[in-house]
Amino acid sequence: MSHNYWEGKSISPLSLTGNLTITELVDNIFDGMGYNAKRLAEACHLFKAMIDENSTLCLTLAGAMTPVGMGGGIIKMIENGFIDWIVTTGANTYHDMHFAYGLPVHQGDYTADDNELADNDVVRIYDVYIDMERTLMAQDKIIQELTRKAVERNLFPEKFSSAYYYKTLGEGIVETAKHPERSFIASASRNNVPVFVPSFADSSVGMNTSYIPIVASAISGSKELNSGDFVDPSPTMDVLESAAIVFSSMKEDIPRGALEVGGGVPKNFLQQTGPTISQILGMECPGENYVVQVTVDRPDTGGLSGATINEGKSWGKIPKAGEGNVVPYLDATVGIPIIFAYALENCKPRKLKRYGSRLPRLAGELVEAAKEKVEK
Repeated sequence: MSHNYWEGKSISPLSLTGNLTITELVDNIFDGMGYNAKRLAEACHLFKAMIDENSTLCLTLAGAMTPVGMGGGIIKMIENGFIDWIVTTGANTYHDMHFAYGLPVHQGDYTADDNELADNDVVRIYDVYIDMERTLMAQDKIIQELTRKAVERNLFPEKFSSAYYYKTLGEGIVETAKHPERSFIASASRNNVPVFVPSFADSSVGMNTSYIPIVASAISGSKELNSGDFVDPSPTMDVLESAAIVFSSMKEDIPRGALEVGGGVPKNFLQQTGPTISQILGMECPGENYVVQVTVDRPDTGGLSGATINEGKSWGKIPKAGEGNVVPYLDATVGIPIIFAYALENCKPRKLKRYGSRLPRLAGELVEAAKEKVEK
């Protein structure tokens, strides 16, 4: 097969000026380069295309991005209708709350003596310092109190997802925090953007919910824990509700897109929605139409965070390998703010899809459709 190897743009030395906008940096500089500068430009353009096509857009957020302020960008994406649902780690939700309550989070020194830091109750996340007592332990009490009050008000049904828990927690942040506008959990709750945390137990939020039945037992004087006092988001509900968002988008003929920050459980949880619908429930689903993943993980070690998007074709996670996806191999704290800023400069705000208020109905519709397949 013949191929025109010279159809790409000619590369020239950079033409830099002192007053570049983000759009000019991406379109006039990065897009004319190679390596990951070019991939970042492609990622900005693909994210814009997702927004312009009104794709149902999921943000997956691994690791601990909120301690360095990433939550502020996510709030902007939510408020402009650029993010319709979120899958993240408990670490990101826990540290997000610090800013709403004005708890200390400071820049630090990544070369510091950790023994000395521990002696002074300073917790380190690379070059970020967090106060053990004034921040972490204070945050723990807030989560425990908000959750306990929700239990007392019977806000949790018998079966509920992690998205339902975080919707409830977000409402509590809005009601009690000094600066709720600084929390992406509060913003998501206000705007009915579901936030799934599939590894709920793997975080300080999960640790703190374990305290609720202990308090209830102490108050009642019982020597046994009452199962009715447990706050247990259901993994099954997480699977069904996340798949229901994708299924609903398919029925409405809405494209589906994802911006993946890192990898881990959030990345796989989103990408398993396609196989859940097709492989498990027996209904056709091609997966995500568009995917941008910003990662620094290698693809050759067997770790999912480094698994290429194209590899997902064989699992039914994307419609076609080599199309509709791009992976800039960049530090997310550098790449994601540029992608967010590019979207804000180039995309009009979208009408919010508000999946959070529709989850019970959408999950019911998915279950009914799956039942029809089983009965046949």
